[in-house]
Amino acid sequence: MGAPSHRAAGLAALIALAASFALATPAFAETSTINAADTAWMIAATALVLMMTIPGLALFYSGMVRKKNVLATMAQSLAAVALISILWVAFGYSLAFVGDGAWIGTLDRWFLIGMTMESVNPAAKTIPEALFMLYQMTFAIITVALVAGAVADRMRFSAYLLFSVGWFMFVYVPLAHWVWGGGFLATMGVLDFAGGLVVHLSAGIGGLVAATVLGRRHGYGSENLAPFDLSLAVIGTGLLWVGWFGFNGGSALAANSRAVMAITATHLAACAGALTWAAIEWATRRKPSVLGMISGAVAGLGTITPASGFVAPWHGVVIGVVAGTLCFWACTWLKQRLKYDDSLDVFGVHGVGGMTGTLLAGVFAVNAIGGTAGLIEGNPQQVLTQFYGILATLVWSGGITFVLLKLVGVFAPLRVSLQQELEGLDISQHGEALQ
Repeated sequence: MGAPSHRAAGLAALIALAASFALATPAFAETSTINAADTAWMIAATALVLMMTIPGLALFYSGMVRKKNVLATMAQSLAAVALISILWVAFGYSLAFVGDGAWIGTLDRWFLIGMTMESVNPAAKTIPEALFMLYQMTFAIITVALVAGAVADRMRFSAYLLFSVGWFMFVYVPLAHWVWGGGFLATMGVLDFAGGLVVHLSAGIGGLVAATVLGRRHGYGSENLAPFDLSLAVIGTGLLWVGWFGFNGGSALAANSRAVMAITATHLAACAGALTWAAIEWATRRKPSVLGMISGAVAGLGTITPASGFVAPWHGVVIGVVAGTLCFWACTWLKQRLKYDDSLDVFGVHGVGGMTGTLLAGVFAVNAIGGTAGLIEGNPQQVLTQFYGILATLVWSGGITFVLLKLVGVFAPLRVSLQQELEGLDISQHGEALQ
């Protein structure tokens, strides 16, 4: 009896050991929060948002300037990618998304120190931290590149580079932390799903201040400054439109239904914005221009951005109609009345769109979608909170932009000479030109 008993005891021990491994496997899986589907989607979204700057914004902007400035305009977008990427890794990511200070983060991740293959950021627990860092990098890149559109045709390239460094450090990084990194605007409950404040309004008011400081282009209001090739701008619009699926849908930071809802609202807002702008032109000028249609589409895209992950798809149509109407007014009547030369209507489209969309997020927010109720669902306080976020962004971005331009002007002329402007920035700044 002893031998069988001994064998039985051994068999029981083996079964217990196997069971312990079987039980340990799920427990181990639970400690790893990185999800393959979320990771795959966010890799794609990151690529889509980078595509929005190169070649999307580069084509969109360069198609709307004169032939002698096409390459110089593209160079600004390209330079933003290279410059801001390095700065983001060096300190931008850490200050924006590491630490929970009210005003700024920490330098615990400077040059990505301590980042491993398994680490995650608390804001995105199901994807690798390195991927979250890259995704947020693409937002920083396009925001800096957007500002350049307001001073197209006249800003010196060396001054643009110096200004971009300062603007990234002192405008974008703090705003990203305030809204998305656990700063005081996030604590207050300000809603900005994908960048109405951080991207569009900050770039829009920054662009308006820059255009005012640099002054109007030579011949503005008296000479023909018509776009060189609107077909480039149309192609750029298409790339921006598709890229915006990653911009807004990716801001869900997961492959889930909220991402799909955001993408749906985004697409509908772009459609409504394009049709609205075209309809207004048709009614007032008898012809709907191609420039108007693409401007309306981008206005719809920028305006839905802060609300996209908080509202229902049909709200996207309403927001797109409002965007097409208000941004058309800003780019025509308001611009003419105030006599500022925002070359590519950065303020009229992105600034006004960012403000409008941020306010409307407070109106239409659906608790079942984004976890926050807006005015329509009985929470009027949210509109006031949104207004406070707008005011903080306007004051900070506008004020810092003005100071930075004055400081940069001490070290390098902000504007090219009259002779260089007349011959074109392609030749004067880069020694190249389209034939």
